[in-house]
Parts: sequence; C-alpha cells; structure tokens
Amino acid sequence: MDWTIWVEWIVKGFVLCLILLTGFAYLTLYERRALARMQVRVGPNRAGPQGLLQPIADAVKLIFKEELTPAKVYKVVFLLAPVLTVVPSLVLAAVIPLGTSFTLGGRVITLYVANLNVGVLYLTSIASIAVYGITLAGWSSNNKYAMLGGIRASAQMISYELSLGLCFAIAIVLGNSMNLVDIVNAQKDMWFVVMQPVGALIFLIVTLAEVNRAPFDMPEAEQELTAGFHSEYSGMKFALFFMAEYQKMIVISMIAATLFFGGYREFWFLKDTIFSVDRYWFLGPAYMLLKVVVLLFFMIWVRATWPRIRYDRLMAFGWKVLLPLSLVTVFITAAGILLAQELNNQLYYYGIPALSIICAMAAVALIYRSLRRKSDGRI
Repeated sequence: MDWTIWVEWIVKGFVLCLILLTGFAYLTLYERRALARMQVRVGPNRAGPQGLLQPIADAVKLIFKEELTPAKVYKVVFLLAPVLTVVPSLVLAAVIPLGTSFTLGGRVITLYVANLNVGVLYLTSIASIAVYGITLAGWSSNNKYAMLGGIRASAQMISYELSLGLCFAIAIVLGNSMNLVDIVNAQKDMWFVVMQPVGALIFLIVTLAEVNRAPFDMPEAEQELTAGFHSEYSGMKFALFFMAEYQKMIVISMIAATLFFGGYREFWFLKDTIFSVDRYWFLGPAYMLLKVVVLLFFMIWVRATWPRIRYDRLMAFGWKVLLPLSLVTVFITAAGILLAQELNNQLYYYGIPALSIICAMAAVALIYRSLRRKSDGRI
C-alpha cells in the first residue's frame, strides 16, 4: 500500500479531531449565549471581546483545578471510564462525509476519513459503546447516587436505541444503501426530511435521549442525584465527560444532517445553480456547518424551554410511543417505495409523508388523552 495513503489518513484524522475539539469549546459558548438570550440574560462577556475567549478561560481553569480521587473507588475503572466515554464521540465522525473532494498536488483528497459500505452499521455499533463509560463511571465511583445515574443511563440507552436503529433503517430504505456518501447523494433531488418528516423528528428526539440532554438528562439529574454518574469526578476527568457530551452533540447533529437533511449537499432547488456543491467543493463543508449549527440550536432551544421528564414517563415514552411509531414509519416508508417501484407510479412516494404525519398525530392524540385521564385522577 502507498505510504501517502497512511499520511492522508493521519492528517485527515488529526484535522477532524481538531475540528471537534474546537467545536466542543465554542459550542459551550454558543449554548451559554443562546440560553442567555432566551432567558433575557447577558451571558459570558468578560473573557475577551464579546466573551470569545471564555472557552479558553474555562479550559485553563479545568487544567489547574485540583483532581480528587475518593479512597473507596475502583481506581482502574474509575480512571478508564472518562476515556471510554470521550473516544467514541471522536471515532464516530470518521465515516461522516463533510464534502465531495478537491485536488491538491495532483492528488484527489476526499473530505472524509473513511468511506465504508456499511457506514450506518458502523455508527450504530460505535454509538452503543459510549454508554459503557457512563455506566462504569457510576459503578466504579462506589457511590449510590453515581450508581443510580449509571443504571439510568444504561436503561435509557437500551430503550431509545431501538427507535434510533429504526430511524437509521428509514434512511437506509430511502437511500437504498448503508453507505453514507450514497445516502447523501440520494438526497440530491429531495431531502429525506421531506419524504419522511416523522422519521426525522423521531431521530432528533431520540438523539436527545442518547446524549442525555434535557429533557432526557435523568442520569445526571441535579435535584435527585446531585450530579449523577460523574458526582465523584473533578478536574480533567470531569472535563472529559463534559467534552464527550458536547462532542456527541456535534457528531449527532452531523449524523442527523447526513441522514435526513442532505448532508453536505445544497438545497435541492439549488442543485443546478452557482451554489451547487458539484461546482464548488468548498460549499460542501459550509452547508454541513450551517446545518449542524441549526440542529445544535434546536437542542439548546429544547433545553431552555422543556422541563425534565419524570423517569417513569421517560421510559414509557420510549417504549410505548416512540418505538411503535418508529415501526409504523419504517413500514409506511418501505411499503410506499415498494408500491412505487412495482406499479411504476411516483404518487405512492407522496403518500409516505402523509401517512406518517397522520400516524404521528394519532400518537399525539393518544398521549394527550392519557395525560388528561391521569390528571383527572381516574388512573
């Protein structure tokens, strides 16, 4: 094998890690400023102009903060858990295409680290590993609150990962491939969020639960568990958990953009214009960045507006609402595509979003009816 290929992989991997680490730092600033604007506050504005150096100040503080390791913890696992949490958040991004390609010194450079034929399967397998770090952190802390947080994280991951896998199946069926580049190119004429809006909405909801973001942040609920699974962590070990959460937010937004929002491609009505990715390669990363910023704002917005869900209702919502609705949307999507191909009639494609929306509205009506009955005291 040509040694230059190894150099290219190493350089692209290093650049990708640098992008994610920088993104993590400034996502914290983005979230704090956005939350402050929504809650009519000022937000961080002291370190640097407009608070732009606040992430650097936070990093310096965490580096020099005293690290405490309780005497009764299981030390090897206690030290390993933050690493097991942060590494998957970096490795996940390796197969996500950020653009097409460009030529440098006569060599074609693709804007992704790896292009796997089973890229979607790679995402599902690596995403499942992250929960081990959280669960082991809770167990190794030898603390009841931390242990409860780890158990909650594992139960929540199992419950919502089923719906997540079905959302991946929707994108696979629509794109007729498990290769992420093929899925992005299949959205050249129409984004999958238009074809399957309910599937995209379920994916966004489930990913909030997967990264333990509000209102699904039960593994670290302050009112009940002080800080949950990372109660005993401090200094840079705590910073690794903090880093993992925000990097997973970025990576999850990149995955959502790739599967349902066209990835690095332009809006479908701009495909043959001067704004097309096929004409200028650098527009691909720009479109991806724009979509990721918008999806991150959605996560921040949800945190600022929705209260935390009670744990039994969180589990019921995953098993009794999202999982059946995901199964129905997969069935509707597959049936619509099959009928359109067998009968050679594109009208069946338009029935996919319509039927999915009807099923989602029925699910919302059932939830509302159930909540009203409980509030009336009849259950």
